[in-house]
Amino acid sequence: MTTYKEIFGKYVKNYSSDPTADIEGQIWYNTTSGTFKSVLATAAWSSGSPLITARNLLAGAGTQTAGLGFGGNTTAAVANTEEYSGSGWAGGGNMGTARYGLGGAGTQTAGLGFGGVTTVRVVSTEEYDGSAWTSGGNMGTARSGPAGAGTQTAGLGFGGSVPPVSNATEEYDGSAWTAGGNLNTARQSLAGCGIQTAGLAIAGETTVSVSNTEEYDGSTWTVGGSVNTARRDLAAAGLQTAAIAFGGNIPPLSAATELYNGTSWTNSTSMGTTRRFLGGAGSQTAALGFGGSTATAITAVTEEFNFASTIITAAAWASGGNMGTARRNLGGAGTQTAGLGFGGNIGTPNTTTVATEEYNGSSWSGGGNLSQTREAITGAGTQTAGLGFGGYHHPGGFRANTEEYDGTSWSPGGNLSTAKNGLGGAGTQTAGLGFGGIGTPNVVTNVTEEYDGSAWTAGGNLGTARRFLGGAGTQTAAVGFGGNGVSPPNIQTATEEYDGSAWTAGGSLNTARDSLASAGTQTAALAIAGNLGPANTAATEQYDGTSWVTGASLAAVKAEIAGCGLQTAGLAFGGWSTSQPSASTATEEFTGETTADNVKTITTS
Repeated sequence: MTTYKEIFGKYVKNYSSDPTADIEGQIWYNTTSGTFKSVLATAAWSSGSPLITARNLLAGAGTQTAGLGFGGNTTAAVANTEEYSGSGWAGGGNMGTARYGLGGAGTQTAGLGFGGVTTVRVVSTEEYDGSAWTSGGNMGTARSGPAGAGTQTAGLGFGGSVPPVSNATEEYDGSAWTAGGNLNTARQSLAGCGIQTAGLAIAGETTVSVSNTEEYDGSTWTVGGSVNTARRDLAAAGLQTAAIAFGGNIPPLSAATELYNGTSWTNSTSMGTTRRFLGGAGSQTAALGFGGSTATAITAVTEEFNFASTIITAAAWASGGNMGTARRNLGGAGTQTAGLGFGGNIGTPNTTTVATEEYNGSSWSGGGNLSQTREAITGAGTQTAGLGFGGYHHPGGFRANTEEYDGTSWSPGGNLSTAKNGLGGAGTQTAGLGFGGIGTPNVVTNVTEEYDGSAWTAGGNLGTARRFLGGAGTQTAAVGFGGNGVSPPNIQTATEEYDGSAWTAGGSLNTARDSLASAGTQTAALAIAGNLGPANTAATEQYDGTSWVTGASLAAVKAEIAGCGLQTAGLAFGGWSTSQPSASTATEEFTGETTADNVKTITTS
């Protein structure tokens, strides 16, 4: 009989706590619990970061860690392209022709989009190189709702509506489409995956939802195993012999997931969000589903499917303890478990406050008051060595004052060179950084100042003058982002990085905003909520030192909110939303994505 040692090359070991497994199926004995344990692979959907633009009837391509979503419908056809990194979405180059109900194939750096609807059905094809779309050869037949498979240079488009529903297949060679073998069942709103010589057509609609699966060998379609749930408007990913299909409309809408082995379909774990008209990408063991329509709205929701020996816990915001005093436009400093909130506006008519509160990771308690009431004050440092500077007092005007917090009380520090509010901030109490802002006579500035613990001195100017921007990092490695430029209001996406003497351009935010919260470092920052101009947002973005991607959203849309902590453990508090127009006490805690081994106890029952 083959032994465990012969299979895995090691004996069963004893551990007092569960180790990190080397391989699925590894067995060990936990001496604390007195049980044998192992790591097993399981199938599960988990939340991913949402699309920048909620939409349905979009196309998808690529992989779970390098995905592509393009085209689609909001209330009209859009040309938007977004790229998924495995942690969030970033904007890509727009398509030349806005359209929805199109087919897609290829990869994130070599994508293919074809057919669909502008206001009429079109034949146009576009090719994506990772940054821009260019025109390709036209399809032979204009159609909506086709399925796609293959690559940019060996693509496959099939089915759809001409009208009527079509069984036509076309093959793309990188420059032109030619006719392929017809589907056995004409249909639209079907899903497709695989390659040009081994494609898969899944479910769809004739006049009703169907369960038909067909397999393509490069010239002919043959009947395969039927899906368990007949449906249309679904998405798929993978290969002809290892496919995954998910979502769609039976009716009603479905969250069902099925796996194909080249012969038959089996049911797997359902998606977290029931929807139709969604995009899909990836493989059978690592798929991506995004966008679409729920029963009530077009959505930006993204989910990741994994069949793996690890459990993925998605990044998320969770409710923390409420502040004692509702306020907006306040200052923030510290960490998620040792936060500091101070100053701000406590309501209408404009009333500024000196109140300071300290957060311990679960609740807020009162701290020492600021010496002067003010809002739009900027914070830096820690809970026991905090820094607050600038701001605005009603009716006294702009402030140049700096105050230092020792964990109990505030004491005066050196004044800024110019009275102003709405600065970005970073650094510590003895090495602080303040940049941008607005001062008398209502001039938006690009000035940067550096604090040494007693006095401010001039640093390098921002490239873009702005106020109410976000800031994170240290005095010698800071990042500033978003904000509002010179009059008339000009909300920004611009990001700049500071090296201790000069600012240089970084990757732009995906969504322009001001009055946002921030946390983290120059290479791992969070941009949280804020004002878009016509409305507030709950959207979060994550920065890696090069580019921004979408992150998990706050529970409520907010602006004039404060933040602190790290990208993996952030804190957001106060602010205002449409549901709390005066000011909010709400606190939310951010936890980054985590993975852990799927440890199972072995039993004999």
